[in-house]
Amino acid sequence: MEITGIVIHAMEMRSGVSQRTGNPWASRDYVLEIPGQYTRHIVFTVFGEDKIRDFALRKDETVTVSFDIDANEYQGKWYNKVTAWKVERPGQSAAQAPQPVPQPQPAPYASQVPTAQGSSADDLPF
Repeated sequence: MEITGIVIHAMEMRSGVSQRTGNPWASRDYVLEIPGQYTRHIVFTVFGEDKIRDFALRKDETVTVSFDIDANEYQGKWYNKVTAWKVERPGQSAAQAPQPVPQPQPAPYASQVPTAQGSSADDLPF
């Protein structure tokens, strides 16, 4: 999902060491104001010191945030988690934006179906 709005607040960065892996972690929450007839707000998290540094979000800056939404249960209550994975600024050219990593594409289904010797590709396998 993605949404465009104005960063109105940047909270303090949190950091620590994972008890499970022993690796350090960092996260920072931001409040995004979405203008419209009825102004709305969303709090989202940027996880990872490298992303916090790369996104370099500032107060009163208009940005488009791409994020994932998930929910976790804790002691019988459910909590939403909104985690940003990409931030774009208006007018940012493709050259300035981080380039996505190409993902391998699966082969088309037809090429995966074995055909009997001497039969054409139009024949049904049954």
